[in-house]
Amino acid sequence: MRIIPAIDIIDGKCVRLSKGDYDTKKVYNEHPLEVAKQFEDCGVKYLHLVDLDGAKSKHIVNYRVLEKIASKTNLKIDFGGGLKTDEDLKIAFDSGAQQITGGSIAVKNPEVFLSWLNQYGPEKIILGADVKNGTIAISGWLEESEQQLNPFVKQYQSKGIRYVICTDVSKDGMLEGPSFEVYKDLLSHTQKTQTQITDSGVMDETITGIHLIASGGISGIGDLEALDALGCEGAILGKAIYEERISLKALENYILEHGA
Repeated sequence: MRIIPAIDIIDGKCVRLSKGDYDTKKVYNEHPLEVAKQFEDCGVKYLHLVDLDGAKSKHIVNYRVLEKIASKTNLKIDFGGGLKTDEDLKIAFDSGAQQITGGSIAVKNPEVFLSWLNQYGPEKIILGADVKNGTIAISGWLEESEQQLNPFVKQYQSKGIRYVICTDVSKDGMLEGPSFEVYKDLLSHTQKTQTQITDSGVMDETITGIHLIASGGISGIGDLEALDALGCEGAILGKAIYEERISLKALENYILEHGA
């Protein structure tokens, strides 16, 4: 399972929110590049970079931060927050993003999101499926849609989506443990059956349908191990690192042991 630290950006600074509430903003570092380099130094290969200003204003804002981190580290960055137009996407990829995450756009303008999927392919486009009170939350979690999580993800799975980031908003930044049942249920609903012909006959094999990246609530190394056992392909963690529930040394050891 891949370990993917998160850097959330407001006003060019590294911040964290609780339950997506902008009023709970806490600044952890005024220089996101410093934070990214600390992650890289302990063996991290991936970074989840979120433009919270962009999510609120509905267009890309903090692309200069993305550009700086991408040009001065070797981290593979997935970038999200406020990506609404083809131009936003072009800016994100030109600024060094390896992947982008689309959440609100997949709810509000599925035609545009699917055009991105067709143009860039499923290795570049991640579906952001953030859930609040059982439905998909959008616009920086300031709005709730009528879309239910499992049907929403399955619909996009049928169109070719492979990577899905799922955050339970009620868990985000609370350090109370992830939503294991939500992830277990989603993985179960998106499994595929593959028929194989072998020397001993025809066999049906159940295979993982999506690459599920869990996000929100992680409070310790034990949560990472449990998510890995559940079948998650990746885990995004933020406040657990910033509040030192998981030290950078412990993260380094976990990555060395698991090849994450």
